[in-house]
Amino acid sequence: MFKAKQVANVKDMEYATAGDFCTIFDEDMNSLYLLSLLLAGDRKKAEQCFVEGLENATSRNRVFKEWARSWARRAILQNALRIVNPRPNGRGGSWESSSMNRGGEMLSERAEIMAVLGLRPFDRFVFVMSVLEGYSDHNCSILLGCSRQDVLAAKTRALQQIGSVAELRLKQEANINSEELLAHQSPSSVAEGAA
Repeated sequence: MFKAKQVANVKDMEYATAGDFCTIFDEDMNSLYLLSLLLAGDRKKAEQCFVEGLENATSRNRVFKEWARSWARRAILQNALRIVNPRPNGRGGSWESSSMNRGGEMLSERAEIMAVLGLRPFDRFVFVMSVLEGYSDHNCSILLGCSRQDVLAAKTRALQQIGSVAELRLKQEANINSEELLAHQSPSSVAEGAA
């Protein structure tokens, strides 16, 4: 009896259509593009990843409608993996080169995004997949074609680097706040505070 109901429920589930995927990509455009950008590492590759993700999602195997949003995110991830091909021993920039301006100051606008983009490609993929998207370390290692130890090491490096960026930003904000406070105080109150 239970099995018959279970089979009937599966048969009643609708499959997602190309139109459903177009709606998902339209409704979730910002988050899907951000996922593309964080994985791909630059705008040109992110756009390619996003467009190909839409094409793949609308033309691939049949997917239950309930799974369509997850499938769309996975299509973007798969395209990013193909485009970037991150390797555990690969080279890449550090956050200092991409999230600092020429004077060495942290770019305050979108600092968190810049911190992620500044990670080495492999570390960036591991961070986005495991921390932001919730993939297990085991699933990350399978998708990235590496060992769990590689994933754990990359996640540790990414968290340390992003933590350093966050700490630097907090220090800069504290300095700005204290400078603003001093600028708004009258000279007599500053002198009284010093005495």
